[in-house]
Amino acid sequence: MAKYEFRMQRLFVEAALAPDAEIAADKTQANYLLNVLRLADGDEVLLFNGRDGEWRARLKLPSRKSVLLCPHEQTRPQPSSDGLVYLFAPLKHARLDYMVQKAVEMGAARLVPVITAHTQAARVNTERMTANVIEAAEQCGILGLAAVEEPRALAAVLADWTAREGERRIIFCDESDDGANPLQLLAVLKNEGGAAVPPAVLIGPEGGFSAAERAQLKSLPFVTAIPLGPRILRADTAAVAALAVVQSVIGDW
Repeated sequence: MAKYEFRMQRLFVEAALAPDAEIAADKTQANYLLNVLRLADGDEVLLFNGRDGEWRARLKLPSRKSVLLCPHEQTRPQPSSDGLVYLFAPLKHARLDYMVQKAVEMGAARLVPVITAHTQAARVNTERMTANVIEAAEQCGILGLAAVEEPRALAAVLADWTAREGERRIIFCDESDDGANPLQLLAVLKNEGGAAVPPAVLIGPEGGFSAAERAQLKSLPFVTAIPLGPRILRADTAAVAALAVVQSVIGDW
């Protein structure tokens, strides 16, 4: 993998990236580059758009308030977009922001809000989630933007899982299970070939899954239940813990 340049400013842009392109920075980006970072004509930043890899780009300043971004060299190619899927019961704004950012940092390629029996925040602002995805990607050198899906009922997600997802397994984080070490359970799954496709990780709401939901999940052949230890974790903490455990055993770590 090409080395990541930690010292340069990174920006997400919608436009295609190619040599000799000229991309107009939006007002927020221009203000940040000119008035916060105080960059000058000819200075360089890194650009990515989630499709064309990462590019080194020079600044052109046609006026005191406008910036053109001119890519001239690709620094890293675009990686595969087939990564881990994160299924979660939505949280309230500030904690949802945190959870989205951390899921992106931990390698989630898709974010799927699921509505469960005990979900407290059924309304989800997907535009705000996307903004948090972009911010996390800019700050952490991530090239692929995690796709943000519209909320769906958990029952509906499970009903057509195999048709939509093929062999992808769901790692169900069962807060009521105080059994075996999750690392050992995941290692068995890996040894049995159950990790050939990046898995999905499912985290429930603050109130936990209902008894009926838990029973349904444990009955499905494409679901592997794992515990997350002896402590009660808040949903956003559980997200980081679960993603770290899964990525370390059957993920890209």
